[in-house]
Amino acid sequence: MAYGLDLRMVAPEQTLEEAESEVENHAKALLQVKDLIDSKSWREAQKELRKSSALLKQDIYTIIQGKPGIQRPQLRKLYSNLFNNVTKLDYAAREEDSSRVSQCYHNIVLALNDILSKL
Repeated sequence: MAYGLDLRMVAPEQTLEEAESEVENHAKALLQVKDLIDSKSWREAQKELRKSSALLKQDIYTIIQGKPGIQRPQLRKLYSNLFNNVTKLDYAAREEDSSRVSQCYHNIVLALNDILSKL
């Protein structure tokens, strides 16, 4: 049917192997937004933040789903902390609030190191 919703467009399928092979690159891409933050290129920082975080979010979600059930709650909490800080940084950049952007970026670095060490 031409009017049907194709859910694969919303959440493309990704294998665990693909996620594991890309997670480090996507994490580095997320951290590279620091250069744009330092130069106060707020809109560009937001664009790059959204792009890199979306890819990283998918990778980490896929990896968490591949973990044993007992490990998932802790990983989901770390995942939530990381991406809540990404959202906060996005809002702070929109408001051009340098001090809040710096704090959010610092929190992202800590959260990212924490979750990557446990994946």
